[in-house]
Amino acid sequence: MKRFCTGLILALVATTSLAQPPLTPAQGPTLVLSVMVDQLRYDYLTRHGAAFDAGLKRLLQEGAVFTNANYEHTPTVTAVGHSTMLSGASPSVSGIAGNSWYSRSEGASIQSITDTDVTPLGTANGASPKRLLVTTIGDELKASGKGGKVYGVSLKDRSAILPAGRSADGAFWLDSGNFVSSSWYFPAMPEWVTAFNAEKRADRFAGAELVGRTMPAEPGQELYRALDSTPFADQLVLEFALHVLRTEALGRGKQTDLLAVSFSAMDYLGHATGPDTLQMHEMVLSIDDKIGELLKAAERQAGRGKVLLVLTADHGVAPVPEENMEKQLPGGRYNAEAERTAVLDALTAAFGTGEYLLANSELGYYLNYAAADAATVSREQIENVAAEVLRRQPQVARVYTRTELERGLASGDRIDQRVLNGFNRVESGDLVVIHEPGWLAVGRGTTHGSPYSYDTHVPLIFWGPRTLVKAGVYHEDAAINDIAPTLSVMLGIAQPSGATGRVLDEILP
Repeated sequence: MKRFCTGLILALVATTSLAQPPLTPAQGPTLVLSVMVDQLRYDYLTRHGAAFDAGLKRLLQEGAVFTNANYEHTPTVTAVGHSTMLSGASPSVSGIAGNSWYSRSEGASIQSITDTDVTPLGTANGASPKRLLVTTIGDELKASGKGGKVYGVSLKDRSAILPAGRSADGAFWLDSGNFVSSSWYFPAMPEWVTAFNAEKRADRFAGAELVGRTMPAEPGQELYRALDSTPFADQLVLEFALHVLRTEALGRGKQTDLLAVSFSAMDYLGHATGPDTLQMHEMVLSIDDKIGELLKAAERQAGRGKVLLVLTADHGVAPVPEENMEKQLPGGRYNAEAERTAVLDALTAAFGTGEYLLANSELGYYLNYAAADAATVSREQIENVAAEVLRRQPQVARVYTRTELERGLASGDRIDQRVLNGFNRVESGDLVVIHEPGWLAVGRGTTHGSPYSYDTHVPLIFWGPRTLVKAGVYHEDAAINDIAPTLSVMLGIAQPSGATGRVLDEILP
């Protein structure tokens, strides 16, 4: 595996050719590309960058590259990252509390994009952005009168829907080899989407080989599931994104169109194998190629100097615990069920028999208020007993109760602040549990979700004409919440309603 030398990013920027024609503010970009790569850790740029020869190389050479960009919330999961990128809002404001959560108002566990009021188009479940309580860049573009069309495309539903926003013209995701959507956007699937699906492009990967794997030999559900963790799935996303670009003539008009593209296969692969495999190296290089194709197609269509691109990731990922342990590094696997049992036993001993835990959250627990009432104890009493027993469990670093978070009592260091930013008063659970770095509950592979740097530290690159973006390497702290305010200034529109970040004025000419 080739490695990045220490100063490669600086060297790339130093050799940059910035000979792009100047634009007047009145001209502006006609196409904004929002590119998200699911689970792309920042260090993948330094680890694999010597082998880049396409899109990522070009962005590093010609873009404004932030070396210390982080998510300032937890849980660091797909839905939250995708909702933050173009809204600038953390879960405390956006309403997107996780990939999924227990909805007290609905009495059920729901996903971030669950919507039973819309008609699924080509898929089994209704989905929409209705749970996103804030506007996005696409929404504000349309409200300003400067915006044209807005589309989202991804392998995953939440990754297509949430960045595009509530007023998008369409969001499309891959399901069983076809791109699907919902009636939130249109009453029936557009003909140009149906025509694309009729080509059955996923079937051509039957029997295909790649590093360490061979795809199922026949088209069908087994093949479609197997594609998710391979570059082939991202290839389908790229091809459909290019189809949207051409069919809807994005970037050709006087208004500013927005295309949000999210590549998700890296996340599926990373969960299974971790960040340190040959397969991951090949996956990162495939992303380099695909971003290169997307960027070239956008420039051909909109024109040189008319495209503005921002790249980031929705989260990172932890190393595989066993690999860390072999290197005598911290980490391991803890027993989540044993923790839950310890909590239930402590609550039963303190208050009598009862079903005190209603559901799990991605970082903790929801309490059953009805059981508390039956035991004639307060929610805060149950919180305190549960928190105390959790703090005594192996590998538990911190425990936060709803009462503490609602009162703002946990406002100390950066981890405390990330927990606060990720806590939504309506949708989040009653106990938030943070484990020691490197300790995971999953039984195999690895995962993400923590407030630690391996999950929060991601790439952030702005690329565009010199009138909008000052190329260079920037070591200042940056948050992914800063993307939306910065784009707002570049595009001359209002900031999204829940944005909490700063304008990255160091990259503005």
